[in-house]
Amino acid sequence: MPTRTYEFVQLDVFTQTPLAGNPLAVFPDARGLSDAEMQALAREMNLSETTFIFPRDASTEARDGKKVRIFTVEQELPFAGHPTLGTALYLYASESTKPAEITLDLKAGKIPVRFTANSENHCAHRVDGQVFGEMRQRDPEFGSPLSREEVARVMGIAVDEISSEWPIQPVSTGLTFTIVPFRNRQILSDLKFSYIQAADFLKKTGANFFYFLCPERHKDRLEARARMFFYGGEDPATGSAAGCTASWMVQHGVAKSDEQVLIRQGIECRRPSEMHVRATREGERVSNVRVGGYAVEILRGTVVL
Repeated sequence: MPTRTYEFVQLDVFTQTPLAGNPLAVFPDARGLSDAEMQALAREMNLSETTFIFPRDASTEARDGKKVRIFTVEQELPFAGHPTLGTALYLYASESTKPAEITLDLKAGKIPVRFTANSENHCAHRVDGQVFGEMRQRDPEFGSPLSREEVARVMGIAVDEISSEWPIQPVSTGLTFTIVPFRNRQILSDLKFSYIQAADFLKKTGANFFYFLCPERHKDRLEARARMFFYGGEDPATGSAAGCTASWMVQHGVAKSDEQVLIRQGIECRRPSEMHVRATREGERVSNVRVGGYAVEILRGTVVL
């Protein structure tokens, strides 16, 4: 049986510093791979996500965008944040004529990503941490708030460690995260939590994942510290949750409409990440959810099948 070879690139996403942020493997040309092979390759990469690009003719891509599929080590996802941004930044670096925007055609729908180069000195054909990408996510869907007492019990913490100022609420911009606001940053940083202890509760309530958050306003600048635990451990940066957070902050008056907020995540797991988020509120409606950041290339390789 003849061998097949597939190139891949590994990026660190939501950082400008190598060996920080959230790692991502990208297969630039996945044509010929079966679903089972993509799932097996994602397991082999052993990262939180791996993406597979399926190049199409220019007219189809101009109309429908770049076809991309996202796999965790366990399953295919319709959408995820750092794979979307990282893949888009890889595609941007690969284009000889740099586009202002690239649209990814994902299972969850079309996600546009806009680009701003910090200078003309960035490496034209490599993701080098000097191009800012900002994706627009789907408009948010807000779920019913959850009880502070019940969430505290499931987490195994005192109820007063959770802020009473804002609601604990499931939000989705393609993937559901339940925003849990903490009273202060130190309590959040000291938190010991395992996804397993809340898995049944999250499934029963449709809450999916907790996204722990502590917003802090510094004079005229709003920042937030965040943590997210899933079945694979602690996530360094959760771009899909960042969009939910931007929506939640604008909905509840934590952030102003279109105010850009810096979310810092991954500090505790030694993979510091930075996500720049904003959303628009008009009356009771929240839309135009945007999540941005940088990425850097770490390695390239070839898989032989």
